[in-house]
Order: sequence, then structure tokens, then C-alpha cells
Amino acid sequence: MKIVYSPDHALHDPKTYFKSGKFHVPQEVPGRAEALVKGLKEAGHAIIAPDDFGPSPRAAVHTPGYLHFLETIHERWTAAGMENAEVLPNIHPGRRMSSLPTGIVGEVGHYTIDMSAPIGPDTWKASVASSNVALTATRHVLEIDGVSSAYALCRPPGHHAFQDIAGGFCFLNNIAIAAEYARKSLSRVAILDVDVHHGNGTQGIFYNRSDVFTVSLHADPTDFYPFFSGYAHERGEGDGEGYNLNLPVPRGTRVEAYLPYLDQALTALKSYAPDMLFVALGLDAFEGDPFAGLGISTEGFAEIAKRIAMLDLPTVLIQEGGYNQDCLGENITSFIAGFEGAMS
Repeated sequence: MKIVYSPDHALHDPKTYFKSGKFHVPQEVPGRAEALVKGLKEAGHAIIAPDDFGPSPRAAVHTPGYLHFLETIHERWTAAGMENAEVLPNIHPGRRMSSLPTGIVGEVGHYTIDMSAPIGPDTWKASVASSNVALTATRHVLEIDGVSSAYALCRPPGHHAFQDIAGGFCFLNNIAIAAEYARKSLSRVAILDVDVHHGNGTQGIFYNRSDVFTVSLHADPTDFYPFFSGYAHERGEGDGEGYNLNLPVPRGTRVEAYLPYLDQALTALKSYAPDMLFVALGLDAFEGDPFAGLGISTEGFAEIAKRIAMLDLPTVLIQEGGYNQDCLGENITSFIAGFEGAMS
């Protein structure tokens, strides 16, 4: 399996984020990617660097105003004399409050959904590198004979980023950018999200489309991030009605009880018959993850990967969450071993 990674992820090094009424030490930190790449190297996997795809793939998914915001906001924030070194909002638009303010504080609130995506001086550069990692993995599967799967070690992650909103540690939606890039040459693609959190940004981007089928298995969002989406009744709208499938899983579910949900997702994907599959790979479903949403074991990740691989589709794995750094290396190598074992 081709594995793509960029050390530029470390340019995004957040110092704090706000959750459940107080500030916390960040969990989405450079050590995550370093633990993943260390585990992959120890398992003997070769790793390649990404190519630069330029601005067009990002612009095919995200709005011009949002991209300008991400690229320039830290410099403008600093120039405005803000005391905090990282860009964080203190207000968000409420219901029936849709105007984009011209002031910088209002602008930050407009383009960020929560306080878990602090923007530092090089967050933009790291995010661009992350999207290029996803695009490079996609191109290898699309264009190179004999490559049927690839893994994109993306950081920052992306599946909580909407067309024009950052949040949940995410800025550019890597998997949406990669899927849209693939759509230039393929009729239909599918996204399977197995992160512990619902991929609300990915769902939002493709909610009105039938050419990208989005499926998400995640911890029940009733009292779990992102709270306001991820419910079974959300099936898409307009041309996309019936092309979005959410399978909320009870908190604490272990792999034996998780697999029937996965099989339901895989059955739906078979019926859609996509030309390519993208997997939003969140290792935060792990039983030892600090978010404590689900209870998947290291061995369980191999079984999940095996069942996904048995779809026998060109597949791109794109890294999302996973925050237990002591176990990330074992979990990613378990997943890839399960996937490759089913393909052999």
C-alpha cells in the first residue's frame, strides 16, 4: 500500500482549545502524526512525500472567502493587536444571524463553528500540506497501474470542515477535496467515515449531491460532538436525497456489536457501486482513546479493515482522528495489515 506523509503537519502546533466550559491542553498535536509514522516505519512500510497540486482542488470544495480567511487571518489578527497568539472566536452567528461582519472578531466567528480549531501562524501551510497528502494518495490509486489502495497520513484532519467553516480540529476537508478531485475522472465515488465523531463537514459538503455517497458510523451524537448532526433521519436533500447514510452507534460499543453496523454500511456501499471508495479513518474509536466514544480494540481495527477491503474497490484511506499516542502506531499498522491481508 502506498503511504503518503508530509512533515509539514508539525507547522500546526496548537496550544489550547475550549471544550465543555473550560480551556484544555490540545489533543490534536504534532505527536499524533509522529506516532503514526513511527509505527508505520517500524512495520516496514515505505513512505513517500506529497506533490503540490496548487489551489484548484481546494477551490473546488471550499469557498473563496473561506480560503482567503484561512490563509490570511493569523497575520491580520496579529496586526490588529489581539492579545491571544492563536486565532479563536468569542462569538458565533445564531439563528437568523447570517451576515458576514467586516470586523475581524465577527469574521472569525463567522468562519469557525466552535473553539476547537485554533489558528496559528502556520496552520494554513500545514493544512495545505495535509490536503496535498490526500490528493497524492488519490492520484496514485487513480493513475498508477497496480496500485489499488493508498493511505494518506493527513494532519490536520478534515472531516469537520464545511465549505466555509472550520471546527473540530479541522480546516480544509481533506477527504472532500480528494473525492472531488477523483470525480473529475470517475462517475461516482463513496465516502465511508469510521471516525468516532460524525463527519459533519463532509456530510454538509455533499448533502445535495448524488455523485458522492456519504456514509458515517460514529458514536451517538445525542451528547457527543458534533451534537447537532449525525442522526439517522439525515438522508440528504434535493438531488442528494437518499445519498447520505448515518449509522449512530451507542457509546461504548465494542467491536462485536459494532460489526453489524459496519455490515449495514458496506451493504449500502455495494448497492451504490462506486468507482472509488474513500475511508475517513478515525482511530479515535479505540477503546483507550481519551474521547471515550467507542470501544474498538487494536485487533478490532484489523477486522474492520478486512471487511472494508472485501468490497474490492480502489480505496484511499485518509487519516482523521485518533488521540492515544501510545497506541496509534499499533492501531494503524493493525488496520493496514487487515486491509492488505484481505486483498492478498
